[in-house]
Amino acid sequence: MRHGKKFNHLGRTASHRAALLSNMASSLILHKRIETTVAKAKELRKYIEPMITKSKTDSTNNRRVVFSYLQNKDAIKELFSIVSEKVANRPGGYTRIIKLGNRLGDNAEMCFIELVDFNETMLAAAAEKAGKTRRSRRAGAKKDEAVAAAPVAEAPSAEVVEEAPAAEVVEEAPASEVVAEAPAADVVEDAPEAPATEEPTEEKGEDA
Repeated sequence: MRHGKKFNHLGRTASHRAALLSNMASSLILHKRIETTVAKAKELRKYIEPMITKSKTDSTNNRRVVFSYLQNKDAIKELFSIVSEKVANRPGGYTRIIKLGNRLGDNAEMCFIELVDFNETMLAAAAEKAGKTRRSRRAGAKKDEAVAAAPVAEAPSAEVVEEAPAAEVVEEAPASEVVAEAPAADVVEDAPEAPATEEPTEEKGEDA
């Protein structure tokens, strides 16, 4: 019974387990995809991804650290020259596990483990999906622009109203100007001239 078991021992001693993971990591770096059991693949993923992260900085110290685990010069050369360039912009998640079903002999669950950036088929499929979504977005944007431009062209009646507003007609012939031309005060001032002529006639009558 293993209380506090923190990782899968894979039924091996420490030295045997280390040698197994080292060989599997070298094979994965050189061939980019290997077939194994799901249990081994999950342990290999935790083992190799820190090494791939170290390979992004090509220094003598990092090469020595990784070589202490892999003990394979060809794998070191491939990792620091080719793999590191492919994964330069990826912030982790360098491997992918694809389950294949159970093995016939012992019914063990089998899978592929591969480097994500070296699967050309899936990369091409992802690029096609991205291209389709972009086309649909562009088409939708064109439709929105056409709908937005349609109401402006269909309703030019506002321009006719602005050309001949009712306010201008009122300003051309306002009622206030007509009253100013013939005010009532002038008529009242002309009327009192008659009694002024009558006063001298009365004086003539008295003299007579």
